Amino acid sequence: MKLTICAVGRLRKGPEADLIDDYLTRATRSGRALGLGPVSVAEVEDRKGGGMAAEAVLLEKALPDRARVIALDERGVVMSSPDFAEVLARWRDEGVSDCAFVIGGADGIDPAMRARTDQALSFGKMVWPHMLVRVMLAEQIYRAVTILAGSPYHRV
Repeated sequence: MKLTICAVGRLRKGPEADLIDDYLTRATRSGRALGLGPVSVAEVEDRKGGGMAAEAVLLEKALPDRARVIALDERGVVMSSPDFAEVLARWRDEGVSDCAFVIGGADGIDPAMRARTDQALSFGKMVWPHMLVRVMLAEQIYRAVTILAGSPYHRV
């Protein structure tokens, strides 16, 4: 199952980009044997200032056809890393070919886009900068792969 992070905004070179590249490279490498990956990033940018609605249109275009979609949203479900790994494994086992993660811009995700997703995931009640959410998601994808592989990376 291919994994795509669809995010509003362009990530500049720096520590966040380095962390994301590292985690996604590791996830792609380790996930191959498990039927997970490659993991890629699709960035969109609304240069006309159309707000969340315009961002939603761009995000929709970035989504792979027939992908299961997980929105990163503070109103979403808070789940453990093993539960997150289980969701990915279940979808993979059901024959889902693509899974996309949607990260909105500074104002969040348009309500219509959020309603269209298959799952909403929260990293807690706090609001996180969307660039840090990318890092956290990349790490959790890698962690999910290691959990499914039985690696000691995830300790309970």
